[in-house]
Formats: sequence, structure tokens, C-alpha cells
Amino acid sequence: MEQIPAKDREILRSLAKRRLEYAGCPKNEEILKKWKALEEGRKETPTVRLLFSNFTHEVVAPRLQCESQAARNVESTLLSSMVGRELFDDDTPLSAELPVGLRAWASPFGIGAKTSRIPGKVGSGYHIDPVIEDLEEEWEKLKGGHFGADLQGTLDHCNWLNELFGDILPAKIVMNALPGSFTNPLVHLLGMENYYLAMYDCPEILHRVMDMATKVYEDYYDFLEREKLLLPTVGMSPLPQESYSFTNELPSGPVTKTTECWGFLESQETTAVAPEVYGEFVYPYQDRLVKRMGLLSYGCCERVDAIWTDYLSKWTNLRKLSVSPFNNEPQVGEYLRGSKVIYYSKPRAEYVTNPGPMDEEALRRYFKMVCESASGCLFEMAQREVLTIFGDYNRGRRYVEIAKECIEQYWQP
Repeated sequence: MEQIPAKDREILRSLAKRRLEYAGCPKNEEILKKWKALEEGRKETPTVRLLFSNFTHEVVAPRLQCESQAARNVESTLLSSMVGRELFDDDTPLSAELPVGLRAWASPFGIGAKTSRIPGKVGSGYHIDPVIEDLEEEWEKLKGGHFGADLQGTLDHCNWLNELFGDILPAKIVMNALPGSFTNPLVHLLGMENYYLAMYDCPEILHRVMDMATKVYEDYYDFLEREKLLLPTVGMSPLPQESYSFTNELPSGPVTKTTECWGFLESQETTAVAPEVYGEFVYPYQDRLVKRMGLLSYGCCERVDAIWTDYLSKWTNLRKLSVSPFNNEPQVGEYLRGSKVIYYSKPRAEYVTNPGPMDEEALRRYFKMVCESASGCLFEMAQREVLTIFGDYNRGRRYVEIAKECIEQYWQP
């Protein structure tokens, strides 16, 4: 591993100490109590976070001090873990260990996608350049897929971090939830229009492709079990959509089967098709994977209200449901009220991203609707899809403060 200059090493050790202090402070204990309530299915004070993965250039990059690239990478990780505490005063929990993700992966189709930035556009928009124009004619380009893991590389990285500051903040290997994405990688190969046309033009071939992808993930799960690579997915272990794995339904000790782990699925690319079309081309394949998972977190930005009754509600191990603004949010609340499924709210982003002063009155009206929709539900709120807060940390902190005030005023357990 790369040698870290002495000055950079001291910067990292100082950050590790700061991170450890946050993990042991009374504020963190209060935050962990909120997550513990969700873990145990108790409707107490919901968690609120402002997630910054799309604007790290505003909240992390300006604060970097290290000079070597390897040190800056670690510094970025440490600073990122403390953004919620230092800048926004949100409910991001911290542990006395630094999580290191297990390097393991699965890719369902075996060929690479091509994308390009949209000329003249700012932000994160891009254009898909299809590598398959006609699925009926070209489906044989999809040669299964591949999966693997780099346990030694993970161990080496973890040991390197422990040499740097393990006496202060030990590094610990953790595992993300089991993956199972079909429609996103397929759309990146076909383009959205070609994917939708394939449902009509060559449904039999599309089913064959979906079965192929499902088999890749099933084989990947078998590989994780066979190679004894599975790790507990509980507590602060990462869950896709920037959440956590708090639960008391899965083992915290050694795990040997995927049915003892969290899994994550979504299909936002099919949000514009009729529910029965989702039911034909996506649900049966997701259902095969759900049977291999212990608990399930579902959804990204898609509508889940339209497919709840006939499909999603059938999964008895579903425990977290993404509720984006594209949904009828009060209706989703009706579906989840009194259940074990967490209403994972992802509010509209424009109230914090619009230029100029925040319209606090409009924001409170919106949060009132969200809180009333989630009343009676296990409730977790995380503001995602934010591209900028204009470098104004107080803007982010005020946003979180208003969200918490509205929860206290309008959300009912």
C-alpha cells in the first residue's frame, strides 16, 4: 500500500480521534436510540438526514488538507462520515469503528454500457448510447454475466487503515445488502425506448434475458455462501439508497446463508409501464431473489403505490420501502400503516436546491403532507437527489431543523 507522508498521517489520525469523539458523545447516543426504535419496530422519534452524495464538492472537497492522493481518499471518507454531525446536525449515526466495504460484485449481462454527457448541460445528466439496438436480433450479445470478490484486497486495505489509525479508530470489514438489479443495467445497454419496445416486439426473448440475469444473481449468492464471504448485515452496515441495516430479525453473529442477510431490489425504469406489465416482466424474477434474502429493502425513485397491492405486498420479508415524491404519498402511508415496513421518505429536493432564500413556508406545507402521510408508520426521512446547497452549510442545517420541527408537529405514531 502507498506510504503516507508524516504530515498527512497526523491529519488522518486527528480526524480519526474526532470521529471517535463524536461516536462516544451523548448526541450520538440520542441518535442511536432513534435507530434502535426502528430496529425494534417502535414508533418513536423518526430519523432525519440530508444526504450529500451528489454535492460532495461543496461539503467535503473544500475541507481536504492532505497532499497525497491516498491520504486524501481516506480523509474524504472520514470527513464524509461526519458531515451529518458537523454541518447539518442530522441523525447520521456513528460507530467507534470505520467500516470498510467487502469488495464483492455481480454484473448480470457481461457487456459494458456506453454513456455520454449531454453537451451544454450541468449536473449529473447523461445520454445512453445503446450497444444493443434490437434485442430480438442481438440478444445473444448478452453472454450471461460475471461476479466475484477480492477478499485479500479488502483485508489488505483494512490492515493498511489499521496501521494508520487502528489504535484510535479500528477499521472493520462490512458487507452491503445483496444486490439484484435487472432493469437498470439492461436499460443502460438498450436505451429506454428499445427496452420498452422489446416488451411488445419480442416478449419471449426479454423473458429469456431476465431469466439469464436472475441466474447470475442466484449463482452469485451461491458463491458468497460457498466461499464463506457472507457477513452480518445489521446495525450500521450499509443498505443501498444510503440507509442502514438496523434490525433485530437477522443474526449479528456469523452468517452462512443469504437468507440471513438484507437484500435490495428496485425497478425505477419500469415506473411508466402498467402494473401488470411490471408483473409480467420484472416481478417473477425479483420474486426468485427475494426468496433468497432474509429481509428486503425496496425501491429507488419509482412509483411503488401502483404495484403495492398486487405485487410488493406479497413479500412478507419486506421491511423498508422507498417512497419518492412520484408516489401518492398518503396512499402509501395507508398501505404501510401498522405494518413492519419502514416508510422511507425521500422528499422533493427543490425546496433546498432552488436558488435564493429557502421558501420556508412552502417547505413546511410540504413536510406537513409527508408527515401526515407517514403517521402511524415506522418512519425514516432522508433527503436525497440534492445537487447543491450553494455551499451554504447553514442552509442544509436549517433544512434539517425544519424537517424535525414538522415531524414533531405533524407526525403521529
